[in-house]
Amino acid sequence: MKKLLVGLSLAFLMGACSDPKPKQTGENGKMLHSLLDKYWEERLQLFPVEATGYGDNRYNDRLTITIAQRFRDSLGSFYQRYLSALSALDTTGFSADDRMSANLFRYEMEMAIEGLRYPTHLMPISQFWSFTLDLPQLGSGAGNQPFKTVADYDNWLKRLSVFPAWADTAIANMRKGKATGWVLPQSLVIKILPQLKAVVVANDTASIFYGPVRSFPESFSAADRERLTSAYKNAIDSIVNPTYTRLHSFFGQEYLPKARNTSGISALPGGADYYNYCIRYWTTTSMHPDSIYITGVREVERMEAEMNRVKQQVGYTGTLQGFFRFISDDPKFFPFTDPKQVIDSFWNIKKAEDPLLKNLFANVPKTQFTIRQTEAFRAASASAEYNQGSEDGTRPGIFYVPITDPKKYNCVAMATLFLHEAIPGHHYQISLQQENKNLPAFRRFLWYGAYGEGWAHYCETLGRDLGLYNDPYQYFGHLSDGIHRAIRLVVDIGLHSKNMTREDAIKYMMAHELVSEAEATAEIERYMAIPGQALSYKIGQLAISAERLKYQELMGEKFIISSFHDEVLKDGCVPLSMLRDKLQVWSKK
Repeated sequence: MKKLLVGLSLAFLMGACSDPKPKQTGENGKMLHSLLDKYWEERLQLFPVEATGYGDNRYNDRLTITIAQRFRDSLGSFYQRYLSALSALDTTGFSADDRMSANLFRYEMEMAIEGLRYPTHLMPISQFWSFTLDLPQLGSGAGNQPFKTVADYDNWLKRLSVFPAWADTAIANMRKGKATGWVLPQSLVIKILPQLKAVVVANDTASIFYGPVRSFPESFSAADRERLTSAYKNAIDSIVNPTYTRLHSFFGQEYLPKARNTSGISALPGGADYYNYCIRYWTTTSMHPDSIYITGVREVERMEAEMNRVKQQVGYTGTLQGFFRFISDDPKFFPFTDPKQVIDSFWNIKKAEDPLLKNLFANVPKTQFTIRQTEAFRAASASAEYNQGSEDGTRPGIFYVPITDPKKYNCVAMATLFLHEAIPGHHYQISLQQENKNLPAFRRFLWYGAYGEGWAHYCETLGRDLGLYNDPYQYFGHLSDGIHRAIRLVVDIGLHSKNMTREDAIKYMMAHELVSEAEATAEIERYMAIPGQALSYKIGQLAISAERLKYQELMGEKFIISSFHDEVLKDGCVPLSMLRDKLQVWSKK
């Protein structure tokens, strides 16, 4: 899963290819480019934390309270102003690229405006995605926020100083949410409480926010070191600890007793309409919930049949559930005793696939790549994830791996996980898009779940081509991840559209895949926190796989897999309908 940046963004981060020769642009096209450039410059100031994530450091001292009603009102006007300006443009003489940019921009503005109709700011904190989880990463010294100069260190202190006001706004919003019925499920609030508590430490030098002080650049003077050390300790004592403590007290004493017992978003006022919006937002389709649900059931059945075939291949004579337990319990699937061994094993996967990647991709990213263990404070509720590198190349793309106990880390699905989160999945797609300077800035950082997660899930199917599924157990791990995404279609729709309870969803997941009760619970609660997001993986993968199969059959010997992949990635993130349209044009060249 690609990690989202903080903000009310429909745009965030994903990939394209190497820089082609610039194309001539007519006057109307230049007007479009000017409009898009102005939009992007204004947007970066509205969402300065996103700008930091993109590697634009001009606003590193700012923090916008995006959950404030006043900001949301201004944001709606911002989107409408640019939508109106786009509509007023003369499209005569637009190139194909300009038409795509204009269509994407219109889609973005319309979806953004519609999204603001729903009071999601009344539930500003969840156990899965929340600024309260992102802030410690930013301030750790190992995240997106740079700590290379004295100015960088001062910028962070200025940004952090806004956090108490952000928390006050969050609490006020949640009080309004209690009054209007927009509240979180109790089970999610219970998971938020320890996350907030874990950030608060008695010794400020043990705080994750003290990380930058422990790694001062050698060039810093003694006076700067002394001043900044004192300032960071004071910030931890006067901002971080009391603010997280206040949030923890609010959730435990005031919010938890009013949290709801229902599981799905449709239980909220207007929740059913909001979920339909979530489906369109995350899948970029107008698929009906029932159609998605049926697709999920059929995919679960198809993949279970393939899993049974692998079970027979390795000579296991028991049931599929018994095989799940065998893989979950047998010591040979738990070879690690130290977190470094887990990380090293992922590096070995990269080493194994490296020689074969050139067969599948002609264009590869320049952005560097690394693997890190997920920070301890969020590891218990975190999934493996990819955090994009900076546009200027100074920060690598990072594959984060949560390892709470290396002795309990199962190795069976490591290859398929790496293909999805790292290479060629998110790292190739995001980095190539960011690096393509011929795309307007808003497109270089655009993100659609169905395309981005669909591409990453599709990359899991490339394991045989990359020599990673020769071991039947690693292939079974791939099938396990595949059925997991199919199960998501069933339980996400079930939770939010068919009155499926949290407990029923957990049981369904455990009945059909290799997963512990604790893992299934964390997954189901994730879907409860971010309705519709889990649909994007399988819907996108099925679309990309279907396009590949279609053109393999139509083009015969003319079909070149690397050319297909490059075309899929070339224009960055697009809705699935636009992907189909541009592949049709590509096939006729």
